[in-house]
Amino acid sequence: MEFLPNPESPRSNNSGGSSPTCSPKNLVAVASLSSVPAGVASSSSSSSSSSSSSAAAPSLSRYESQKRRDWNTFGQYLRNHRPPLSLSQCSSAHVLEFLRYLDQFGKTKIHSHVCPFFGHPNPPAPCPCPLRQAWGSLDALIGRLRAAYEENGGRPETNPFGARAVRLFLREVRDVQSKARGISYEKKKRKKPPPLPHHQHQDPPLPPPPGAAA
Repeated sequence: MEFLPNPESPRSNNSGGSSPTCSPKNLVAVASLSSVPAGVASSSSSSSSSSSSSAAAPSLSRYESQKRRDWNTFGQYLRNHRPPLSLSQCSSAHVLEFLRYLDQFGKTKIHSHVCPFFGHPNPPAPCPCPLRQAWGSLDALIGRLRAAYEENGGRPETNPFGARAVRLFLREVRDVQSKARGISYEKKKRKKPPPLPHHQHQDPPLPPPPGAAA
C-alpha cells in the first residue's frame, strides 16, 4: 500500500500543515511483515502443554493483515510523538496530523493551480508538483484504523477516526485531488439489468360447449 512510510526516507513533509513531532526515521515500517504461518499440530503422544504451544495459528485475510500493520504503524507514531501519546489521549487532531505526516511518503502527483497540467488526467511531461497520498489510500486507511480502534477496546462514540473533522478532511482531499488530477471520484451507478423480452401469452382455445358437436 502506498501510505506506509519508509523509515529511511530523507524527504521532508511538504503538506503545508504543521510539522509532526515524530521523525520518519523513528517510525518502523511494518509493510514487510508477513502474516504468521499456520503451525503444525502436535502429535497425540505429546503432552497437553506442548500441544497447546504448537497449535496451528489462524491465518489472516489480506484485509486483516493490512489492518494489523496499519494499527501497528499508528501505534508507533503515537509512541514516537513528542510528548508520547496513549490511545486514550488520541484525538481527531492527532489523526489529521498523522495523515499529513504520511503525505511525504505519497506517490501521487497533485498538480497546483499554476501548473500547466492542472486538471489533466494524463500529463504529457513531468512537472515539479509535489507527490501526495492518494485520496483512495487515505480513505481506506481511515476505514481500517476506525475498525481496529474499536477492536482494541476503543468506544465507538469516542473513535477519533470517525470524527467529523476527519470526514471533512477526507472530503476536501477528494475534491482537491479530483480537480487537480482531472479525475472523478464519484461512485459509478450500477446499471440496471435490461428487462426480459415480453412474450405474448395466448390463452388456449376454449373447449366447445357440450352438445355442440351434435
